[in-house]
Amino acid sequence: MRNRDQTTERVHQFLKSAQFTTSDHIIIFSGAGMSAESGISTFREKGGLWEEYAIEEVATPEAWARDPHKVLNFYNMRRKQLLEVSPNEGHRAIAELQRKFNLRVITQNVDDLHERAGTSDVLHLHGELRKARSTADDTKVYPIDGWALNWGDQCELGSQLRPHVVWFGEMVPAMDEAVDYLADCRLMIVIGSSLQVYPAASLVQRIEASCPLIVIDPHPVQTYGTGPLLHLESGASEGMNLIQSVLKSF
Repeated sequence: MRNRDQTTERVHQFLKSAQFTTSDHIIIFSGAGMSAESGISTFREKGGLWEEYAIEEVATPEAWARDPHKVLNFYNMRRKQLLEVSPNEGHRAIAELQRKFNLRVITQNVDDLHERAGTSDVLHLHGELRKARSTADDTKVYPIDGWALNWGDQCELGSQLRPHVVWFGEMVPAMDEAVDYLADCRLMIVIGSSLQVYPAASLVQRIEASCPLIVIDPHPVQTYGTGPLLHLESGASEGMNLIQSVLKSF
């Protein structure tokens, strides 16, 4: 990020020109880069957990049908890793902002770091790693105590429990609710998302044309949006701490 004072002024002027007010609704849209600073491996990260597995081997309905033990083991490792890390400054900055603003979080992440930082009203588009669901009735969802979900763990219907995550090739049931969230959005902040995973990435294209969009990501990002855009080339924590300082001045 360039000189912090200059960047702070850029953000302030951007929001001022967009006529943002403290009563406006804010949507935080977070992706894998949000949690990477806490030590959570991303599937695009070199040397990360996903690099050891092909997606089609562990994150598709076909993989589950072919080798559920391998799928369970993969998500057990991810869950164990999650329990060993903590929310970062970016997560905490969002939680702090929610105490003052009408703020909701839509996340592509399956971890619970937003909640552990103190944020409520978090919509998980791709499910939640620390939960399981019935293979007989996908409306029956259960918390996982600890990190292990094993073959033979069943719901009260006598059916095997599976990870409560949306696999590649499956519908994203929370999309309609996410679109409803956008109806009152007057500022969207995208953090750590490549905006390449659909349908989740299409949410950026569904905000009103006049809605300002701030993207926090150290890499170039193609938003395909048409409204006011400000790209902060920084990590999640650095970017959110700066945004928090600016918004507190409104």
